[in-house]
Amino acid sequence: MGAPTPAATRPTGITVLAVLAAIGGVLGILGGIALVGLGGFAAASSGTAAYFGLGALAGIVVLVLGVLNLAFAYGAWTLKPWAWTLGVGLQIASLIWAGLAALSGDISGQILSIVISVIILYYLFQPNIKALFGRA
Repeated sequence: MGAPTPAATRPTGITVLAVLAAIGGVLGILGGIALVGLGGFAAASSGTAAYFGLGALAGIVVLVLGVLNLAFAYGAWTLKPWAWTLGVGLQIASLIWAGLAALSGDISGQILSIVISVIILYYLFQPNIKALFGRA
């Protein structure tokens, strides 16, 4: 018999994270495309070119995060060693983003995001989960 398949050894928690990351990645890509388009629309309707730049910049950031989420989804699903690092990095980025949003006055809207990121980081740092990704 051969080695067990990733699905046979992948915990349910990792499966859930992979599926949610895939959904978030697809939505991020669609949202990023929409932001780039809306930035152009805002610039055209207001006559202010800066709106296009801001919309395009935000759209590109959201697109990149969407692609990274899809990459994490694939890596987590298949238990690739690099996926653990990417997952931790994405959660740290999420915490920074939520922190900046909270500083701008949206504290109550960011509490859930912060709690979810902390829970995911805690889960990813569990010794058995790290070991699945080849981390000591």
